Amino acid sequence: MEERLKLKSLATFLPLHRCRHHWKNGVHADLALPLFPGYLFARVSDYDRLAVVQLPGVVGLAISSAHPTSIPDEDIEVLRTAVDTLRATPHPYLKTGERVRIVAGPLAGMDGILTRRKQELRVVITIDLIMRSLVVEVSESDVQPTMPVQTAHHS
Repeated sequence: MEERLKLKSLATFLPLHRCRHHWKNGVHADLALPLFPGYLFARVSDYDRLAVVQLPGVVGLAISSAHPTSIPDEDIEVLRTAVDTLRATPHPYLKTGERVRIVAGPLAGMDGILTRRKQELRVVITIDLIMRSLVVEVSESDVQPTMPVQTAHHS
């Protein structure tokens, strides 16, 4: 799909992560898989939208309300940084939890949810527009707590 869009001179970005896959027959291989399966980011003009959704393999455009959703360039650059310089891996979409702000490193200023895997601290960064998350390793000194998410309680 990415190649089809590039042939139409559209800028694309497919964030990938590397993982090691083990098959039952004992074969091991390093793979590059999409960080957000089913999503390919593309810069598409209003004029090109219809042609893009008519391409084989395109299910649709991410939309909020009745209009396609544009992800800000800054968020795409953060994704590029996470993919290029950090070990970003897919993570289940999360909406609530302990919120932290990354205060140092290439993702400084980003908010996320602090998680722990074995002895490593990780921050889950959520992109609400596409309901996807990614997780990056961080040092404890690189994060600080933020205000907890407030949820409304109805009686």
